[in-house]
Amino acid sequence: MTVVRSTLPEEARKVAGDALQSTLVDLIGLSLIGKQAHWNIVGPRFRSIHLQLDEVVSTARTFSDTVAERSAALGVSPDGRPETIAAAYTLPGSKEGWQRDNDVVSLMVETLEAAIGRLRERIEATEKADPVTQDLLIGITAELEKQRWMFDAESWPRD
Repeated sequence: MTVVRSTLPEEARKVAGDALQSTLVDLIGLSLIGKQAHWNIVGPRFRSIHLQLDEVVSTARTFSDTVAERSAALGVSPDGRPETIAAAYTLPGSKEGWQRDNDVVSLMVETLEAAIGRLRERIEATEKADPVTQDLLIGITAELEKQRWMFDAESWPRD
C-alpha cells in the first residue's frame, strides 16, 4: 500500500490533519443532529424550520467531503467511520423523540455556536502550520455563522 505524501513538513501536517479530523467529526455529527431534528420537529413553525434544517444538513455534508479531501491531499487518512464519530463527537445533541420547534431552534443555535467556537480554535492553530487549511476552516466558519444567525433570528421574541 502506498501512502499519499504531503507537501507540508511533518509537524505542520500533524497540526492541519488534527484540525481537519476534528472538523470532520463535528460536521458529520452536525449533519446527523440536523437530520434527527428534521425528522422529529413538531409545532407551528414546523415547515420553515424543517426546510432550514435541510440547509444545515446539506452544508455540513458538503463541507465534510471538502474537509476529508483536504485531509487526504495532505497525506492524512480521513476517518468518518461511525465508531470514530460516536467516540469523538462532543457538540450538543438532540434528545430522543419529538421535539418542539422552539427546542429545535435552541438546540441548533447551541450546537452551531459550539461548532463555531471549536472552528475558531482550529483557525488559530493552523495559521502558521497551513494557511490553505486555515482558509478552508474560515470559509466553513462563515457559513456556519450564517446558519446560526438564521436559527437565532427564529427565536425572537424570546421569553
